[in-house]
Amino acid sequence: MKGLSTSVIAVVCTLTVGAVQADDSKCDTVKMADPGWSDIAATNAVARVLLEGAGYQVKIDALAVPIIYGGLKDGLVDAFLGNWMPAQQGFHDKFVASGEVTQLARNLEGTEFTLAVPEYVWQSGVKDFADLQKRAGEFDKKLYGIGSGAPANLSLQSIIDKNEFNLGGWKLVESSEQAMLAQVQRAVKREKPIVFLGWTPHPMNVQLKMRYLTGGEKWFGSSGSVYTLTRKGYAQACPNPAKLLANLTFSLEMENTIMANVVDNKVSNEEAAKAWIRANPAVLEGWLQGVKTREGGDAVAAVKAKL
Repeated sequence: MKGLSTSVIAVVCTLTVGAVQADDSKCDTVKMADPGWSDIAATNAVARVLLEGAGYQVKIDALAVPIIYGGLKDGLVDAFLGNWMPAQQGFHDKFVASGEVTQLARNLEGTEFTLAVPEYVWQSGVKDFADLQKRAGEFDKKLYGIGSGAPANLSLQSIIDKNEFNLGGWKLVESSEQAMLAQVQRAVKREKPIVFLGWTPHPMNVQLKMRYLTGGEKWFGSSGSVYTLTRKGYAQACPNPAKLLANLTFSLEMENTIMANVVDNKVSNEEAAKAWIRANPAVLEGWLQGVKTREGGDAVAAVKAKL
């Protein structure tokens, strides 16, 4: 647990003691959120497979990031697996640091999230945020972001508003992840310059020959982590599913494999998650350590039976 906050350690201790206790009937359904990102769709699918295998129902709502945090604060969302840090530092400071939302566990390390360009653009000399303005006309002074309200978009808009890197006259183009990547694909086919938000894990790193720009560490950090958040008091009210969620840790390779299966083979996220677990069954012992089924049975056996 080196590097984790004392609040995370306290939650883990609570879960270790309370996970085997009976949950209230209100815990039968675990309410989760999907901001429309491929990586969170993949990890949500893993959580769904495990929770449903253990006898719980799972409800996943598609919500914008600001709505997710508000939902966690108001108790309308139980868990969110997509707290990308430091990209979401502002939301963390407002909701987590204030104690209104609980940081349950770190589920992924080694992420990257910043502006990116196609390989041919990088090779032409655009390698840093500071290089963009030199070629402003070629980029039509546009930065392609993701959904409105996303923390990364807010960071880009702040860069524009403050004229950082002389980007004051540029425009942030907001759209869904899928629409942004479609725009990138169109530009790549024509070998046209384009700059967009990129991150790993994500299939784009395999589908596109792309490079990440340097210089944006002040706004996006360098190597990041992703955390699982819950509504305040969830671990105490629903210790068994909360213990499962706290146990969930992923790897870049695992997430990329699941997402690539979805994209390449046109299968659902749940089917891809099951396929990965079937190929790597040893992970169940760690993910389900200290976890029982909804009725108090062997969670590992129950999940395996439904794979």
